[in-house]
Amino acid sequence: MAVKIIPYNPILKERARELRKNMTPGEATLWKHLKGKQMCGYDFDRQRPMDQFIVDFYCKKLMLAIEIDGYSHDSPEAQQRDAERQKRLESLGVRFLRFQEEEVCGEVEGVLSVVEDWIKTHPEANPANL
Repeated sequence: MAVKIIPYNPILKERARELRKNMTPGEATLWKHLKGKQMCGYDFDRQRPMDQFIVDFYCKKLMLAIEIDGYSHDSPEAQQRDAERQKRLESLGVRFLRFQEEEVCGEVEGVLSVVEDWIKTHPEANPANL
């Protein structure tokens, strides 16, 4: 099945590289379990630029973004920006799972279970239907 390519602003490429070098504890923890097709055989990228944004983790075949929200996402303004960003990316066909940083660091097995269950119950994205 063809994968939908979501273009991105080239300016984001260097920022994504910086973010990959400086992962949060939650990102590092989850990445240990996503890299190398460990999650149900699916390939995930980390700090993936798309449109005008960068998502923490992204699987092209599933069009699934996984976001880890730390304390910087707690303010009403940050939550509003996150909602607008997510709405924009969803309009391009991206599907989302969101977790709190402390949830990933403290209960990674539960987080992995949620991701695995999501994958098992959602078909691969079909760009023709988007």
